[in-house]
Amino acid sequence: MEQHSDNECFGRTALLAGDEMMQALGRTRVLVFGVGGVGSWCVEALARTAVGHITIVDPDVVAPSNINRQMPALCSTVGRAKVEVVAARIADINPSANVDAICGAYTPETASEFGIETYDYVIDAIDSLSDKADLILRCTSPGTAPRRAFFSSMGAARKLDIAKISVAEFWKVEGCPLARALRTRFRRSGVFPQRKFKCVYSPESLPHRADGPAGVNGTFAHATAVFGLILASLVVKDLYSE
Repeated sequence: MEQHSDNECFGRTALLAGDEMMQALGRTRVLVFGVGGVGSWCVEALARTAVGHITIVDPDVVAPSNINRQMPALCSTVGRAKVEVVAARIADINPSANVDAICGAYTPETASEFGIETYDYVIDAIDSLSDKADLILRCTSPGTAPRRAFFSSMGAARKLDIAKISVAEFWKVEGCPLARALRTRFRRSGVFPQRKFKCVYSPESLPHRADGPAGVNGTFAHATAVFGLILASLVVKDLYSE
């Protein structure tokens, strides 16, 4: 692999960020749960912004059905672990980056294994309602929260108009069935997030136009990618405002 200097690769970023922020980006530790249709594009943007330490967590292998929307999904990568493909891509973008690829799932049982509190930022791009709810609680609890911020993706399927994709504090998200289901879950359990956190969401919900497996939602690549890119932007904006 041909090596290029950081100035060659990230000089355009430095023009906006400045030397101090570039150094901060190199020190920043980000943990991303889920590298599918949303998380993979978030990781791509973080890598291209010279974030120096990225940990990716996902239990799945690339399937043909992923090709329509996920960065690691190619005909040539079907059957390979998603984190393996994404880690190789990060290394090809920024060989200086420290990448930790974990082929596993976040669950209440595995939560303590990830050292969430040692990261500056945690990105939630997982689908399971129960696991997502547990991750939210852990990332908003003072004893186990990331050092700087936690950002979460709400439902990115059945979206077309990217102008409708927005950011809001969790309790102010409107029109998103996933956010509504999470809030219902918290109210029923009586256990609530202890800190406010920002979510990427869209109130849009397109109807299905074709027969398909029950419980499977349709997706467009541009919509899921924008969700991921906005998640990455929240990290960059937080560092930029420092």
